Amino acid sequence: MEGSTPDAAPGTGAPEGAGGEARKLQIALVDDDRNILTTVSIALQAEGFATRLYSDGETALKALVDNPPDLAVFDIKMPKMDGMELLRRLRAHSPLPVIFLTSKDDESDEEAGLELGADDYIAKPFSLRLLIARIRAILRRADALIAGEAPAASPAEPQPASLTRGRLFMDPARHQVTWQSQTVSLTVTEFLILEALAIRPGVIKSRNQLMDAAYPDDVFVDDRTVDSHIKRMRRKFRLVDPTFDAIDTLYGAGYSFTDG
Repeated sequence: MEGSTPDAAPGTGAPEGAGGEARKLQIALVDDDRNILTTVSIALQAEGFATRLYSDGETALKALVDNPPDLAVFDIKMPKMDGMELLRRLRAHSPLPVIFLTSKDDESDEEAGLELGADDYIAKPFSLRLLIARIRAILRRADALIAGEAPAASPAEPQPASLTRGRLFMDPARHQVTWQSQTVSLTVTEFLILEALAIRPGVIKSRNQLMDAAYPDDVFVDDRTVDSHIKRMRRKFRLVDPTFDAIDTLYGAGYSFTDG
């Protein structure tokens, strides 16, 4: 099955408009429910996005790795390869921003998705306006950093300053993080949460403050989303340094970053 499924609206998958128009941001939708694929695709195209549609995880994985879109939306519950497995395999190749759609009410499923590296999740049934708002928020945060590539900048455009805190080095312009000179691969959301903590070492940031840093567009996010991102970040850092303990938890108050 091709990336543009039958029933996709005209213009699907076209990265550039005629006459040298600005490239449309591409959103990949992966869901075995054709009605959801069609409905969401039409809504996104009405908002100026190009869409690529996939009805199974196996087909989607190859396409997302070979030709990454700007963001992907995965259904969790799919036959053959579910959204969790798709994300697990994708993360071995790409930090592509991903939103999960889930019909499950179990908080552990949402938590597991975030720990695997999803940037966000939305429970079914969902509002198309909410989904589009979340997509726009994540794309703004991603700042065109797809598949680890730095965005092009004009000569007059200043690049974000790099940040060094003890053994931590962060380069926002290239979306790069190292710990003790070893690369740590973070999603866009994880990067922004860590940056908010590292900018002021030792200062406790509440969950609300961290949510504001990662979701600056007044998009509602549950408190446990930040906890899940922190948990996954710690796990990633401990892969390169088993003694990593630079992200502190103050129960009832929030988190802080200290190194040395």
